[in-house]
Amino acid sequence: MATVEATETANEDRPQTLTAFDRCDSCGAQAYMRVTMASGGELLFCAHHGNKNRDKINAPGTVWYDESYRLSGGQG
Repeated sequence: MATVEATETANEDRPQTLTAFDRCDSCGAQAYMRVTMASGGELLFCAHHGNKNRDKINAPGTVWYDESYRLSGGQG
């Protein structure tokens, strides 16, 4: 399982930044984590549900994109 920390640097390979329109697939709150599966599927999670499900969703090739640092006003 790979984790990609969001940064402010420009990078064409970096996933698109999550916005207020991106909603958690579990509860509908604002999403701060995107999980890309090896099969190409994608899940969005709020910080709570992302942390809750991180150990359950750990198949090879799974990539976690985490912007939860934004909750504390951090720069990444």
